[in-house]
Amino acid sequence: MLRVAVPNKGSLSEAASAMLTEAGYRQRRDSRELVMVDPDNEIEFFYLRPRDIAVYVGRGILDVGITGRDLYMDAEVNGDVEELLPLGIGASTFRFAGPVGDFSSLGELAGRRIATSYDGLLRGYLAEQGIEATVVRLDGAVESSVRLGVADAIADVVETGNTLKAAGMEIFGEPILRSEAVVIGRAGQAPAGLEVLLRRLQGVLVARQYVMVDYDVPRELVEAACEITPGLESPTVSPLKDSDWVAVRSMVRKSTTNRVMDDLYDLGARAILVSTIHACRI
Repeated sequence: MLRVAVPNKGSLSEAASAMLTEAGYRQRRDSRELVMVDPDNEIEFFYLRPRDIAVYVGRGILDVGITGRDLYMDAEVNGDVEELLPLGIGASTFRFAGPVGDFSSLGELAGRRIATSYDGLLRGYLAEQGIEATVVRLDGAVESSVRLGVADAIADVVETGNTLKAAGMEIFGEPILRSEAVVIGRAGQAPAGLEVLLRRLQGVLVARQYVMVDYDVPRELVEAACEITPGLESPTVSPLKDSDWVAVRSMVRKSTTNRVMDDLYDLGARAILVSTIHACRI
């Protein structure tokens, strides 16, 4: 049975569970449940702190995990764990920040104190950049560390930046890491059930990004119409009772739906219908 770690709380937990449900797996109904067995799919879910998931996978206790890329890299298990699939949820950016006007470039951090909750990730990044600085590990409230005299700058996950502004700080330098939820697994290993899990999750990602468009178009315009809706492989073109018209079905990116419908209508297509895709296999 495939053993999978899932975040036990927070927005990442909800998003990961929703995606697994869409992929056809059972999920817990009570947040106090720590283990959920899905015998029909031969899979077992363990609900753990997101920060600990990479450690359990890295030590071979669990086969697969869903966690943030930043947390996975901070666990310093790169030799034992590999990223298998980005999930496009829980996006965030890990960046440097300091008091307004104090820093403008990464090089100015040399010899300074940097507070963070991601000391493993930060040490690795500073080593790559050839910068020697003191890393101050804090479990929370990193933004207050400069005002309290614990650090000169911070490195933290930034979403809107409003918390930093309220603390009198500003972002500087290039992003350290762009993070999102990812599926991780033991490096070089493919336990039974892993391929199916990844295929199902990939199907959910595609289903969320695409819609199905059906329309009728004059036969002489079908080539031009298919250029507007090329689909993933090729559109499905079917004859209609009126031999001068054909029906076309194609997958279209959700973000372009209305523009595509406008272009098809201007071309001469009619009866243009859009439907959501609940699941797919590509």
